[in-house]
Amino acid sequence: MSHDLDEVHEDFRATCRAFTDQRVRPVVAEAEREGRPPERLWKELGDAGLLGLLTPEEFGGSAGGGGEATAVAVLSEELSRACGGIAVSALVSAYMAAPHIVRHGTPEQRDRWVAALAAGEAIAAIAVTEPGAGSDVAGITTRARRTDEGWVLDGRKMYITNAGLADVLVVGAKTDPGGGHRGITTFVVPAGTPGLSMGAPLAKMGWHSSDTREVVLDGVALGEDAVLGVEGRGFHQIMSAFQLERVALAAMGIGHAAEALDTVTEYVRGREVAGEPLTGRQAIRHRLAAMEIELEAARVMTYKAADRLDRGHPEADRSVAAAKYFAARAAAWIVDEAVQLFGGAGYLEETPVARHHRDVRILRIGGGTDEIQLEILAKRLVP
Repeated sequence: MSHDLDEVHEDFRATCRAFTDQRVRPVVAEAEREGRPPERLWKELGDAGLLGLLTPEEFGGSAGGGGEATAVAVLSEELSRACGGIAVSALVSAYMAAPHIVRHGTPEQRDRWVAALAAGEAIAAIAVTEPGAGSDVAGITTRARRTDEGWVLDGRKMYITNAGLADVLVVGAKTDPGGGHRGITTFVVPAGTPGLSMGAPLAKMGWHSSDTREVVLDGVALGEDAVLGVEGRGFHQIMSAFQLERVALAAMGIGHAAEALDTVTEYVRGREVAGEPLTGRQAIRHRLAAMEIELEAARVMTYKAADRLDRGHPEADRSVAAAKYFAARAAAWIVDEAVQLFGGAGYLEETPVARHHRDVRILRIGGGTDEIQLEILAKRLVP
């Protein structure tokens, strides 16, 4: 089938692009300097309906009409054209953390958090990754011990986006240390809970405008009602949510690559060397064409994966893995080529392509590394 966007999603792209141009681009420098998106931007995202694509209408969202994963891909691509750090901050809250509460929360949990997250009045983070357990979710060591009152959580989480901003965290912990992936449960942990603390902001290669920290759980006491979903099913809940996360990250790569290609194309059109425009040189034109081919291939794979996820296709997980792998690598190559074509100017902080170069590299790591995506695909080939 065709993987061109339908009219509804094309209109939504126009909405996302207008919002990005009018509201996001003007605050990129501030966000990069401050290490976080401006607080006012969250409410603007919520008012524009960009945080509630998976939220039921009863909580102020727009979910239910179908095509939600494709809409998240569109939003991810467009926000990343302006800034990866701002994009991932919003995407983590609305489409990597909040869906756990939307899908698995109790009525009380949903009433407390879902509408606020969709409106941009609250921010969420998901705390699964640990210093010794990244892609190996089953290997987490954070422990949740049952008590007469509920649970006590102890452990450390690392590389947690929005940790210093979050009003609520979705935390993965072992409730049965000997149960392997069957012994993991997720919990809703409000900010300010005694025993919950955050490290200093981590200095990162890219995503300078996103807040990333260590999360420490030291005797965090929770009631029985803090369990999110079914006890012992946390691993399956987390792995299921990874599918949309990977689509979003693949689409972020497309956004970085598309912006870099547009920017460098405009640059070489106006650049002369030895009295001749750079576009007059076949080698330059062919490099731009090769970049366009890689971008289009990544876009087709990503939107195919999103469409399959929307339709519950039996091969959706393989399409998602292939798209995440290919789009992240293609985007890194395209942005690197753009820096090369800019020459020395591409290495200056004042040139936006330098920021895209920093930001795009994490996409081959976050949400499951290249190696994890290849293993998903290889298991079918080599059982």
